[in-house]
Amino acid sequence: MKNLSKIIILILTVCSIQVSAQEKLIDRVVATVGSGVILQSEVEAQYAQYLLNRGEPAPDIKCRFLQQLIITKLLAQQAAIDSVEVTESEVDDDLNSRMRGMIAQGGGQERVEAFLKRSILQYKEEMRPVVAEQLKAQKFQRSLIQKITITPLEVKKYFESLAENEVPNISTQVEIGEITIEPELTKDEKNVFKERAEKYRQQVLDGTDFGTVARFYSEDKESAKRGGELGFAPRTNYVKEFSAMAFKLKEGEISPVFETEYGFHFLQVLQRRGEDVNVRHVLILTQPTQASLDRAKTKLDSVLNLVKTGKMSFSAAASRYSDNKETKFTGGMVIDPRSENRSTIIAVENLEKEVFVAIDPIQPGEYTESYQYQDPRTGKIGYKFNYLKTRIPPHRASLEQDFATIQFYAQEDKTRRKMSEWFEKKTKTTFVQINEDFGSCDELKIFSKSNLEDVAVTAAQ
Repeated sequence: MKNLSKIIILILTVCSIQVSAQEKLIDRVVATVGSGVILQSEVEAQYAQYLLNRGEPAPDIKCRFLQQLIITKLLAQQAAIDSVEVTESEVDDDLNSRMRGMIAQGGGQERVEAFLKRSILQYKEEMRPVVAEQLKAQKFQRSLIQKITITPLEVKKYFESLAENEVPNISTQVEIGEITIEPELTKDEKNVFKERAEKYRQQVLDGTDFGTVARFYSEDKESAKRGGELGFAPRTNYVKEFSAMAFKLKEGEISPVFETEYGFHFLQVLQRRGEDVNVRHVLILTQPTQASLDRAKTKLDSVLNLVKTGKMSFSAAASRYSDNKETKFTGGMVIDPRSENRSTIIAVENLEKEVFVAIDPIQPGEYTESYQYQDPRTGKIGYKFNYLKTRIPPHRASLEQDFATIQFYAQEDKTRRKMSEWFEKKTKTTFVQINEDFGSCDELKIFSKSNLEDVAVTAAQ
């Protein structure tokens, strides 16, 4: 069974950075799609990016790149017909994200610029119309997928249509809750970090280049590589304290030191473009002291005692005491991040290692002891304990026990079929011609009239 999310991943793959370092002699048309064309240099660009990302040399993979470009072109042309638009801000965000990834994967900005034979800023401007078209294709495809819904009766019919060997085996699943306490710094403890930020800000005011200070001292590692620059973004991209400061200052002005949930910052506004702003900043992360960690553990242990002794229910304790914003209002229960229907049933292989180790020895209805954790996304350290509500042993899927899982697979299957229908209709009314040099590519045979059913399948692989 195919993974629905991979349909989107295809488009993201298609939209990988195109490295335009090809000579003019290879700029010839290799495919015609409706009123648009695909150049040899575009295929070579995909291949160059593949090599930059340390892919093994494999010329045959160019067939796959051309296939992806054709699919994207079909989607983009329909997006234009349907007046699908993307904003300058969306294009900027995507370009900035791609550049950050490209620099990280390519071994630094200097190496990437040498590979591109142009500056990152020049390359971004060259890529702007290409990225805009690609984002329109993505947005249009998402609109198609969002319209595809599935009823309980369709789920039942899908499950009953499966052959015996197609019924999925379900691994061990659990329902767990958690209550977390994050360390809080006292004013004196915070001042240590604030004073560091003040010292670096004074260096800038005394004439040291802002970018140099950011590169050497900012603890936002990604932006530090770019001299602290964040790129154009709307105010909604930032936490409220950062946004308020960024949109209050004039171009060139340097802010005072201010605090957000991440630590202490100061910033400089580089340029404003409508409702978007480009700033650079220096961040000094606030780190928990041992004393603050000890206070957090003591507080959590007292909450655990309230729950274990029955003086407060787990859900009430989570709502009142937990610092986890995602579970605080779900009675402390953890939602499977991979679930599209916010299911609390999670396959054990999808648990973080420290959580699995903590709950493995206990029985349903029991609680773990408190333990230290580090959030993999933010790096924040704190303490938590878990509640094991349910443990479901491995089994063959059934409608009664695994409806949500089967519904997910049924939705994928319906989406694949609907996308196949869309591609079939589109190719019937769109002229597609591929250069004979790519005639031996199996990946491109899906565009022949006898293989159109395979187009959506390919998009889902």
